[in-house]
Amino acid sequence: MTWIAHDFRSDTVTKPNDGMRRAMADAEVGDDVYGDDPTVNRLEATLADMLGHEAALFLPSGTQSNLAALMSHCGRGDEYIAGMEAHCYVNEAGGAAVLGSIQPQPLPNEVDGTISLSAIAGAIKPDDIHFARTRLLALENTIGGKVLPSGYVGEAVALARRFGLGTHLDGARLFNAAIAGGQDAREIARNFDTISVCLSKGLGAPAGSVLVGHEDLVDKARRIRKMLGGGMRQVGILAAAGLYALENNIDRLAEDHEHAKMLGEGLARYPQLKVEPVQTNMVFVTVVEGDPQSFEDHLRENGIGVHSRYGHQRWVTHLDVGPEDVEKALEVVDALLTNWPDA
Repeated sequence: MTWIAHDFRSDTVTKPNDGMRRAMADAEVGDDVYGDDPTVNRLEATLADMLGHEAALFLPSGTQSNLAALMSHCGRGDEYIAGMEAHCYVNEAGGAAVLGSIQPQPLPNEVDGTISLSAIAGAIKPDDIHFARTRLLALENTIGGKVLPSGYVGEAVALARRFGLGTHLDGARLFNAAIAGGQDAREIARNFDTISVCLSKGLGAPAGSVLVGHEDLVDKARRIRKMLGGGMRQVGILAAAGLYALENNIDRLAEDHEHAKMLGEGLARYPQLKVEPVQTNMVFVTVVEGDPQSFEDHLRENGIGVHSRYGHQRWVTHLDVGPEDVEKALEVVDALLTNWPDA
């Protein structure tokens, strides 16, 4: 594998800094399955308080956090509604269906990441023995780097409430949404019964997500976490990293957004590339002239790592990417595209 000097593949590739490592080394620990780990307990209480909810649960990953939430809301043969681009539908290996026997009802995401309210209403099944029972509306914020409009979120949740549905937010990048949208994360989270927040995306912790929500749902999720093999022992070492991230790495997300904007503006100068508008820390690029594979190979050979599939690229900025990395990436792009594909 070619060495990656400037890694834009994801905001999950960050390394703990010295302060985070010290916090991990100094963490007071206990057996979390017994509820005895004081650092985990503090992390859960801190995030529940930050988001204005009753309880929280520390889990190994965002995939497990979302799955535990879906299984807490839905039983076998029930159904959840989500966007076709939602992580819990597309990128979590079908866990809700395979492990929870929960049927997904995917609906198209609009350009801004929302799901049409009329589409949601039309997808909710009537109480009829022929249909799965629609139990949950699952939204994602940010989704594909886009911030859901606050007015839309309120309307979507109100719609779900009218039909007696629960509500879940995949808030893996909730704090990116809050920073970019000029909102308090607590205000975004208050709309939902459960919220999953990732500590290893953007916030820079090495692992872990926290499921926040109503106490009864979090209690169910705790049992489900055990069932899924997510019960951990002296995991305060990781919880300490999460606490450090919450205390030090939220406000600085604005820097990631600024670096992504710089990157997007730089890439948009080239007619060979189509660059989507940048809202947070993600830049989506499509190669519209020339061979996409040649472009990807050129980046990799010059130490630039991006996530690429079928000519579409995602560049993600994070705390281990500075303006110098953006400048170097643009230099590498310029070296190829100035006379490409005619050269």
